[in-house]
Amino acid sequence: MGEKKGFFGKLVAGLQKTRDNIIAGVDSIFNGFSAIDDEFYEEIEEILIMGDLGIQTTTSIVEDLRKKVKEKNIKDPSECKQLLMDSIMEQMDLGENAYEFEKRRSVLLIIGVNGVGKTTSVGKLAGQMKDDGKKVIVAAADTFRAAAIEQLTEWARRANVDIIAQQEGSDPAAVVYDAVAAAKSRQADILICDTAGRLHNKKNLMEELKKINRIIDKEYPEAYRETLVVLDGTTGQNALVQAKQFMEVADITGIILTKLDGTAKGGIAVAIQSELGIPVKYIGVGEKIDDLQKFNAKEFVNALFHVEEKEEA
Repeated sequence: MGEKKGFFGKLVAGLQKTRDNIIAGVDSIFNGFSAIDDEFYEEIEEILIMGDLGIQTTTSIVEDLRKKVKEKNIKDPSECKQLLMDSIMEQMDLGENAYEFEKRRSVLLIIGVNGVGKTTSVGKLAGQMKDDGKKVIVAAADTFRAAAIEQLTEWARRANVDIIAQQEGSDPAAVVYDAVAAAKSRQADILICDTAGRLHNKKNLMEELKKINRIIDKEYPEAYRETLVVLDGTTGQNALVQAKQFMEVADITGIILTKLDGTAKGGIAVAIQSELGIPVKYIGVGEKIDDLQKFNAKEFVNALFHVEEKEEA
């Protein structure tokens, strides 16, 4: 339980700026209003939108809150806090947040634009999965950025996992081809491919991902597939726009949301799940390897409102 608690503490600390931005305002509404009226709901709406939850998500949350207040016949604004938390959690709950790839032979494609923490996320995931006793191989298929190959090589060394790489500028699909061959011959549990995310050149990106996917389909059809997009939490609504663009070029199965510790825009985690219907599977709140963790809606909302986790009996 210690490690879990440790991350909850980091999450609480990491969401400090978002909490100051959203929750302080929400709390003052709960305590400042004597009646639940339209103005009360409008104030909540405004604060949530300012916290980067976005208009669409905020509208859904507030409509849900109105419904709950009516059903439970609540008259006192201060009783709305838990209801608001519940509404936010429900927006983020997309059923069983699947980590199926951990139980099977899998290939993970990780895509994202430069600077979002993509290669670092690949390294952290590889290290964590290795620590869980899995045989992991990483593939340096982001071949147009020399630093990406060097960086991933360093992460692989630290995590003590095998890396398949070629020189800068080589064909990403060729790297993936070699990596798949290695994953099969070495009986790897998980192959994690660091792939490019040049959104400014969508057509090329789409062709590249298609080619990579074709190789995996043909050479490794038995592997379970996961395509995760890495987004920088500090960019707020811009991250949402990026996610939508990536959805146009690939079949995205989940999001890794990084750098939440440095931003007041943590509400974007809610907006992504609610608006795109794609689960945030991992969130990052720091530099260390264990600062990237599986996403848990209840934990996230509790940390956002700084409500201590009750120990599960």
